[in-house]
Amino acid sequence: MQLKKSQGFGGKTTDDAFLRVAMSALLCSAVMLVGAPKASALEIFGFKIFESAEDEDADIVDPLRYSVTINVVGDDEIKETIENASGLKADEERPVSGSLGLMAKARSERELLVAALYEQARYEGVVTVSIAGQSIDDLPPDAEFTQAQPIPVTVTVEPGPVFTLGDIRLAGDAANLSAVDYGLVSGGNAGSLEILKAEGLIVRALKDEGRPLAKIAGREVVADHNTSTLDVTLNVAAGPIAGYGPTTVQGTETVDRDFTEYMTGLERGRTYSPEEVEDARERLTGLGVFNSVSLREAESLDANGQIPIAVTVTERKLRYFGAGATFSNTEGFGIEGYWGHRNLFGRAEKLRIEGAISRIGAAEAIDKLNYNAGILFEKPGVIGPASKFFAGLRTVYEHPDAYDRFSVKASTGVSYELTKTQTVSAELAVDYSRIEDVFTRLAGTGPKKFLLVSTPLQYIYDNRDNRLNPTKGFRVLAYGEPTYDILTGAAFVKLRGEASAYQSFDTNARFVAAGRVAVGSIFGAGLDAVPADRRFYSGGGGSVRGYAYQGIGPKGPDGEPTGGLSYAEASAELRIGITETIGIVPFVDVGTVSTKQTPDFSDVKAGAGVGLRYLTPFGPLRVDAAVPLNPGPDDPSFGFYAGIGQSF
Repeated sequence: MQLKKSQGFGGKTTDDAFLRVAMSALLCSAVMLVGAPKASALEIFGFKIFESAEDEDADIVDPLRYSVTINVVGDDEIKETIENASGLKADEERPVSGSLGLMAKARSERELLVAALYEQARYEGVVTVSIAGQSIDDLPPDAEFTQAQPIPVTVTVEPGPVFTLGDIRLAGDAANLSAVDYGLVSGGNAGSLEILKAEGLIVRALKDEGRPLAKIAGREVVADHNTSTLDVTLNVAAGPIAGYGPTTVQGTETVDRDFTEYMTGLERGRTYSPEEVEDARERLTGLGVFNSVSLREAESLDANGQIPIAVTVTERKLRYFGAGATFSNTEGFGIEGYWGHRNLFGRAEKLRIEGAISRIGAAEAIDKLNYNAGILFEKPGVIGPASKFFAGLRTVYEHPDAYDRFSVKASTGVSYELTKTQTVSAELAVDYSRIEDVFTRLAGTGPKKFLLVSTPLQYIYDNRDNRLNPTKGFRVLAYGEPTYDILTGAAFVKLRGEASAYQSFDTNARFVAAGRVAVGSIFGAGLDAVPADRRFYSGGGGSVRGYAYQGIGPKGPDGEPTGGLSYAEASAELRIGITETIGIVPFVDVGTVSTKQTPDFSDVKAGAGVGLRYLTPFGPLRVDAAVPLNPGPDDPSFGFYAGIGQSF
């Protein structure tokens, strides 16, 4: 038997109807978005202020309000699904544009709800929509609703039985594949999305073999209403294995077109891979010069039997600037500003100039504020599309409790993406600094000068699902920095490792556990021979909350931190989403710093507290409050921290 028609739905009821209904929800949603009214109310962080009904109606011609009642006959289990899929219900508070607008919305409602029934494997369902007591099938196209508003709209849904999969057959070039491997099991879920998902998996499996033209050539879906089963036949055309053909680029204005093609990394003649095409899109997006990037395979092979790739981009503004701020009751206020250019010479070269002032309100005098300024340059693609050259010049004048430092540092290096999740980098740095710390004060020698030459080496593995607000995955960092002091002859190696992991406990990621551990050691020199800014410290908003910045670890005679040759830290958080944008985060941090070359856990400090998060497109806004659990006599009674981004 063919699929039964829902009352008044019309159209084909075989596989064409199946696909049409399965996709109609997306199309109708797009129409509703395009026609959505503009809001004239003030909106801050997603909250609308001073909004009124007049604001909503201002841009709508002939606004007409309606009320909707949804009746589900005989099966309350599916009522919530139907209500969530209903466009009439979702937009009930918004007026439509006249009677014609209400008729259009009512007709799209039926397709939306039939699609929702198909997703639930209800292929015998019937959806009836009535306006002011009359079925829309009986109303003329130009019907007018002049009665008192809101106009009553009634939606009646008869869900019908749940269908299961019956006979499943893969035909054509997929005849040797097993439907079970793609989730199609006789007696299993017959929902429309499950079938479309299986189609996508089959096509992807064939494309992974290097077949860019793989597709579902035909689909036959037959519903047997006597047995409530759905027979599915998928005819698959694999197409030949092919290599990459020419890559063409459209949409570039200031970015070099040949460079854009080069950065895709799709070498002509190499066997096609859908994963490589996805990597190419991500790589172009990561250049930071494009608003949008799309890569599309041609519909047929070229004369050489290869698949041409079309790249279409739109560019971002070349220049940008911004400002930021931080606050802690133990470290004071901090402000920063920056200016940047995304495409300096036409090949996505980046130039950024930045500056920051901190310890505002915490410093004893203006000359004890922290100043930081730098110039950064990046050039991608220097030794292949996955590489990046970087250079920088930075000057620092800072006065934390542990030391006073003036520094000028120049550095240059290269980073390389081994895979999508693995990155390595190597750098050469020269750092001149003048530092006064507890050892120079005790010796009465004044600030000590250093001229350090170092080669920082770094490896990162990162498979987190989101860099700004991860809900699953983990990140591992390994860092080593051999250093030689030209002025004193001292040599040492600084090693550091860090790992963080994230795991959500529900499908909506409302509950996410996050953990972090970090360790480090310095070998080759004594504590006083290592510049104070290169030693390890702990405490503050970025490590153990509840304590002052650099407040954990060994201290001098006057209570100032000396830093250490080793450290260890750990943090645990439970990130709880209260709404779509607001969350709370209880947390516990621990840390220790030692003058020994390996961590000494005899004096571990712990802090605990709770934080508030507000999610934004550029990362969470973070406010944390914490107390030290085993404070010393000089430790604060609590810590308060505010900034942008998760704590780790």
